[in-house]
Amino acid sequence: LVAPSPVTQIGVIVVGGLVGWATFREEAPAEGDAVPPRRGLSGLWLGLFVLGLAGLPVLAAVVDRQAVHVFDAFYRTGSLVFGGGHVVLPLIEREVVPPGWLSADTFIAGYGAAQAVPGPLFTFSAYLGAAFEPEPNGVVGGLLALLAIFLPSFFLVWGVLPFWERLRAIPAIRSALVGVGAAVVGILVAALYDPVWTSAVFEPR
Repeated sequence: LVAPSPVTQIGVIVVGGLVGWATFREEAPAEGDAVPPRRGLSGLWLGLFVLGLAGLPVLAAVVDRQAVHVFDAFYRTGSLVFGGGHVVLPLIEREVVPPGWLSADTFIAGYGAAQAVPGPLFTFSAYLGAAFEPEPNGVVGGLLALLAIFLPSFFLVWGVLPFWERLRAIPAIRSALVGVGAAVVGILVAALYDPVWTSAVFEPR
């Protein structure tokens, strides 16, 4: 709440992981017949993830096209969110409302509508893309925002999944994940307060 930004969220998660690692020490599990991970195309998917995260801001700075700015904003948001859909709210709001892509009222109304339908909150991005005032908007804008926010998750899953079971067996990582989970709860509470509570309760329209 003091310094809301993607960097702050990452810092909170890292600190939570370090506290969990230092506090919740676990014994190493008994070793069985370990199945070696199948790397396959893991390096390719992780490389594409990093390329998008580092390259899209550069491309958006060079190419002054609204579609590129939208894809960059939603790709970064999808890359930096950890711990659930509601964490994405303050990140998306700061990407789309201050530049004037849509109003704060439209943003909050869309969030309310998203709560009434099943599925992950990331699908809220389709509404935002369709409601943008500058083009692309409508169906094209909705599909563009939806693809951009989900794409990093697919890259990470395809890249990390072959190693996940082996990573989870490491006691230090298991302990760190306990702290990360606690940190994410705090981020979710902050997301509930701002923008939902501040906009819909303190300043109802």
